[in-house]
Amino acid sequence: MNIHQEFWILFNVDDHKALALWAADCAEHVLPFFEDQYPLDARPREALRTLRDWVNTGKFSMPVIRGASLAAHAAAREVKEADHAARCAARAAGQAVATAHVPAHALGAALYAYKAVAAAHPSDIQTAIAAEQDWQLQRLPENLREWVVSGVKQKQRAFLPPGLK
Repeated sequence: MNIHQEFWILFNVDDHKALALWAADCAEHVLPFFEDQYPLDARPREALRTLRDWVNTGKFSMPVIRGASLAAHAAAREVKEADHAARCAARAAGQAVATAHVPAHALGAALYAYKAVAAAHPSDIQTAIAAEQDWQLQRLPENLREWVVSGVKQKQRAFLPPGLK
């Protein structure tokens, strides 16, 4: 059974929406890394608005969700090579909005937030990631913690460079 199937066995639509809001919070927490460098590019911020709209209204439109996610990832691709924190922040927003379609994308939002803070704090990466993990866990609904922590640990092995896992 994959992580997506497991989510729907253990949780319901309200949990899905809570997870989506948490993913939006994770992405929004690091979004200043992008917005400070690219203040005229609203695509990642708009992706988070799209996700919050879905949570608030319950109205799901795959073209709207996909478009918002792809737009945030396009913004990430257009970031200068040296702006790795900005790129990861935009990707976190793209993953967050995709949570509306597949709950496991929330894990990507959290992991890209780790990468963003690591890139922003190269002299103390492990401390930056640990602080981000603590920040995220404080906002994560208790009933979702075991599933999220387990999923992040599984994906973290392939996602972060050696020494940061």
